[in-house]
Amino acid sequence: MPIADPAPRPVLIGDQLTLSYGGSPVVHEVSIALRPGAVTALLGPNGSGKSTVLRALARLHPLQAGQTRLSDGEGERRTDLLGAKELARALTLFTQTRTAPQGLSVRDVVAFGRHPHRRRFAGLDEADRAAIAHAMRLTGITEFAARAVGELSGGEMQRVWLASCLAQDTAIVLLDEPTNHLDLRYQIETLDLVRELAEVHGVAVGIVLHDLDHAARIADQVVLLHEGRIHAAGETDEVLTSAHLSHVYDIPIDVSVDALDGRLRIDARSRRALPAAASA
Repeated sequence: MPIADPAPRPVLIGDQLTLSYGGSPVVHEVSIALRPGAVTALLGPNGSGKSTVLRALARLHPLQAGQTRLSDGEGERRTDLLGAKELARALTLFTQTRTAPQGLSVRDVVAFGRHPHRRRFAGLDEADRAAIAHAMRLTGITEFAARAVGELSGGEMQRVWLASCLAQDTAIVLLDEPTNHLDLRYQIETLDLVRELAEVHGVAVGIVLHDLDHAARIADQVVLLHEGRIHAAGETDEVLTSAHLSHVYDIPIDVSVDALDGRLRIDARSRRALPAAASA
């Protein structure tokens, strides 16, 4: 069910972002553009600033310098000048820091995502119910829609929050490590969902990942951060190179192309030399 919106899809722009914690800059002049129909992965070691950049794009981290804007065929709007509901109709952010509410069903929690589209005190309408059902189908949680969220595992709850974000039905989706805590099956299904959002629904996706193979699987563009600065940015195969990755992660990393499917294969090598094989 693609978003029924005849208006031009916006580009989310972060321009020369400088971000701080406790007065100390941790991100330095980072620029990024999330475009409709494309997945942009933010990569880098712990502390490189990737999640901080994502939160700043969602207006959840204050800017020390720079600007965030929405740009479409009708012009540009600074996101700091938008009302909360207007911003929430444009973009949604998935994080892992939400606390599971008690006494509510899975369907109730997914319905939270419809708040930006509802009038004050209004109940759910047909469009709301359709968006909720669609989000639950996409994330594979329809079968336990009536269950209390307090009964769910951490991985199941993560999928519920992801469904709530998708029910928000925005043109821009920001995801902070959405595969964390998921078993292998749901990791792959979540990655497939991210590609579907971009390819089928024309969504602009910005995603923070730790797993480099996951990024190689789904990203159209990569922004590789190192110590709060952009080390490399561009097409995935241009950024995910042995030279770039080995420098940023400070460990030997081999990158090859699989002869069967053409996908990048990324292999981090131990610093320690393997012992020589014992002779027979």
